[in-house]
Amino acid sequence: MSLQPYVDQKVLVVTADGRTLTGTLLSCDQLTNLVLQNTIERVIRPHEDPEDSEEVPHGLYLIRGENVAICGLLDEQMDGEIDWAKVKGSVIGGVKHA
Repeated sequence: MSLQPYVDQKVLVVTADGRTLTGTLLSCDQLTNLVLQNTIERVIRPHEDPEDSEEVPHGLYLIRGENVAICGLLDEQMDGEIDWAKVKGSVIGGVKHA
């Protein structure tokens, strides 16, 4: 499936190493290389960590296709209603290549 219909829309990307990134998809190619604008990385802390989760701004961001585990449209209304600093959860494991 092509990601072309997602260009100029807000997406969420989970990388092969488990990072979660959101941003506006500016460009993609046949190798799933992605260029995101206004990129934010969500660092979700485990339940036992007293520190709040955080959103780290990265701005313009290039993700190599081999590092993309999943990419999908982001529901901006629902996303805006969540206080991401208070979200806690388990770490997403990386992708295992056989």
